[in-house]
Amino acid sequence: MKGGNSKADSRNSKLSVNKKPTKASKGAAAGKDPNKPKRPASAFFVFMEDFRQTYKKEHPNNKSVAAVGKAGGEKWKSLSDSEKAPYVAKADKRKVEYEKTMKAYNKKLEEGPKEDEESDDKSVSDVSEEEDADDKSDEEEDD
Repeated sequence: MKGGNSKADSRNSKLSVNKKPTKASKGAAAGKDPNKPKRPASAFFVFMEDFRQTYKKEHPNNKSVAAVGKAGGEKWKSLSDSEKAPYVAKADKRKVEYEKTMKAYNKKLEEGPKEDEESDDKSVSDVSEEEDADDKSDEEEDD
């Protein structure tokens, strides 16, 4: 065989490329804060909260989430602006509440780390290093 490499070897070497995680995937998982307020639902999702209940009453045997979503989407498209107005108003109200909670959350974040830094003057590794240094100096004094 000429060349020494078979087709299978070259194919495997192409497939075994080491991919590094992208910045987006690193930041999304690493930066998640469980205390962060959830974003408010849009008018459509506010509508879907009510629609799901009525749809389940009318179709008790239907277990398909996709069917409920599809029917809800079609119903939403068929609604006039005046029929959508109550849902838009609820969504706006939730958005205002969300903005208030986000301001409080961001304010808490700005103040929070400063307090932690002051209370944790020394990390565990700093303390253990100092203890090790004290032990060595005690040994030298005994000699």
